Amino acid sequence: MDTPLPGYTPWPAADTELYRSLGYWTGETFDDLLRARASTTPEAIAVVDDQHRWSYRELDRRVTTLASGLAELGIVARDRVLVQLPNIAEFVEVIFGLFRLGALPVFCLPAHRKAELAPIAQASGAVAIVTAHHHQLFDHAALARTVRAEATALRHVIVVGDRDGTAVPEDTLGLADLRGPAREFERVAASDVAFLQLSGGSTGIPKLIPRTHDDYLYSVRRSAELCALDADTVYLAALPVAHNFPMSSPGILGALYAGGTVAMSPDPAPSTAFAAVERFGATITGLVPPLARLWAERAEAGTPHDLSSLRVLLVGGARCPDELAARLGPALGVTLQQVFGMAEGLVCYTRLDDPQEIIVASQGRPMSDHDQIAVVDEAGAPVPAGTDGLLQTKGPYTIRGYYNNPEANARSFTEDGWYRTGDVVCLRPDGNLVVRGRRDDRVNRGGEKVSAEELEEHLLAHPSVRDAIIVSVPDSHLGERTCAFVLAADIAKPPTLGDVRKFVRERGVAAWKLPDLLEVIDTFPETGVGKTSRRALRSALAQRSAGS
Repeated sequence: MDTPLPGYTPWPAADTELYRSLGYWTGETFDDLLRARASTTPEAIAVVDDQHRWSYRELDRRVTTLASGLAELGIVARDRVLVQLPNIAEFVEVIFGLFRLGALPVFCLPAHRKAELAPIAQASGAVAIVTAHHHQLFDHAALARTVRAEATALRHVIVVGDRDGTAVPEDTLGLADLRGPAREFERVAASDVAFLQLSGGSTGIPKLIPRTHDDYLYSVRRSAELCALDADTVYLAALPVAHNFPMSSPGILGALYAGGTVAMSPDPAPSTAFAAVERFGATITGLVPPLARLWAERAEAGTPHDLSSLRVLLVGGARCPDELAARLGPALGVTLQQVFGMAEGLVCYTRLDDPQEIIVASQGRPMSDHDQIAVVDEAGAPVPAGTDGLLQTKGPYTIRGYYNNPEANARSFTEDGWYRTGDVVCLRPDGNLVVRGRRDDRVNRGGEKVSAEELEEHLLAHPSVRDAIIVSVPDSHLGERTCAFVLAADIAKPPTLGDVRKFVRERGVAAWKLPDLLEVIDTFPETGVGKTSRRALRSALAQRSAGS
């Protein structure tokens, strides 16, 4: 289609022409990519998991019949479809089936619950959801039916059945049965939106990030180049694969672009993932720092699994402490590659041949020659070289606006198109960035972002809580944890941590958002202008920790 998706902010015409003239935007779509691999290397293995081993030819065939079945349901190009699947081969089948049809996946996480899924479904106007029946003892099919009852446009619940053969619920559609006679589909334009990703926001409800075939495939290609992927690559998807990091940096899409293999691990814990490395011969994977630390500890203690195939470990999603970065290579026998990026666009890598000091002490430099970055103060003025400031960016794969969200766009983008990332960074003289943290009050808990405002709103609904403030607490394992400071409604009957965790969980909130610590206090400290001082609360925690 030649007209932009309503609610999407395109790049200015001059930028579009530049990126095309430079060969960054090639006009290739994700469906073109799969068709090309199925034609040139049909017998090469595209994706494997504990039950499936599909060649590019088989994946292409499955994608065609699935897209045909979806079309028979009435799903058409540009329809939005929630995809909430764990790390299984069907994830790849589903998203490429949607690409072939021209429909837009909306990437959701297995840990999302009703509090997240219902607003996402409503904001995106999704017409269907594809989910698992059960995953990690949770009934996702029941959750999807609940969301369908509340979302205006949501018509279809499509379920990947349990691997023990258990039938899917009667009021849902089984993915395995959703097949149609092969048909041809109209090719979409590479400039059109390919999918919607999620970004955490100050309200806790993720903003929708529109990524086009042109811009995202450039990011995938460039990532694959910098990570030296080729046809022998076996990328182990250990993190939840709907995240931007394991999807494209270089991720499963980078592996498929290179003609390599995607290997799915159902769990990133060493006990599961090490066996997957050995079984599939994984050569590269990506982890957040807390998991990287667990992997290093397990490897140093000794493991019965052969990890010798693993050559590169990417670490991102949160700031990797220097001491951990120095430890990972020797512990796992890999080359560490730090990655810092965001679903909105900009991705920075340390290079595989960088000096060890850069690999350990920085989060890399932008991957494109046409990535523009600025480090500014609160007023938007450049800060002196080598000092901390707020990161702004724009470039050939950084979006110019969220989907159908003018209020968020006004906050997050400058009038001339720069994206305000909210990250506090320092730009080194060698062009590499050192990430200091976040400007806002989100807690980066093991790579998952917790909105302080959202969690506070849930706590305020608790009958024993009069007021609540969430702050981050440094943690050697997760990077940060959440501490809830609360004022009790009845000082004689203060809430307990167990009380509030159970209460928030029962409100349908993802597990990573539950408070880790609880402090009941008499009053909140204030700043000089009468606002609650989160800094003072953090300082009190730090002093207490130092004195203990």
